[in-house]
Amino acid sequence: MRPMSEVRAAALEDADVVGGLLFDFNIEFETPTPPAQEFARRFASLLLRDDVLVLLAGPEEATGFAYLTLRPTPYGDGPLAQLEELYVRPHLRGRGIGTALLTRAAVEVEGRGAIEMHINVDEIDVDARRFYERHGFVNIEPGTDYRMLCYLREL
Repeated sequence: MRPMSEVRAAALEDADVVGGLLFDFNIEFETPTPPAQEFARRFASLLLRDDVLVLLAGPEEATGFAYLTLRPTPYGDGPLAQLEELYVRPHLRGRGIGTALLTRAAVEVEGRGAIEMHINVDEIDVDARRFYERHGFVNIEPGTDYRMLCYLREL
């Protein structure tokens, strides 16, 4: 039997699965969301892009996913990676699936030349913040004593 934390890159035929997982994520955290079918339609386009990476966990049925984007930067010769979403089905958390997704994500984007990975986390989500910090992510850069913040504005 293959391990639950097996991770693979999503393909175009996985758009429905990824769309469903993102919908489930938004429902769990009570975030306004379009229907899963709308996400699936959008992922059908995103999965064709070279600057998008979607990873799926699970040997057969998807147990979680990671969605990353890459963008150019003048601060280095490679792109910056952004972990847009990381989700593991609630009843499967604490089994190493999130770690497997995050570890594979870092390997994949580094292999694509990325020089840094960014992750936005809600301040109130202490568990997610601890998870990322355990994996070496920081919100205080070395040599400083203040936290980095993310600002946004809908357009």
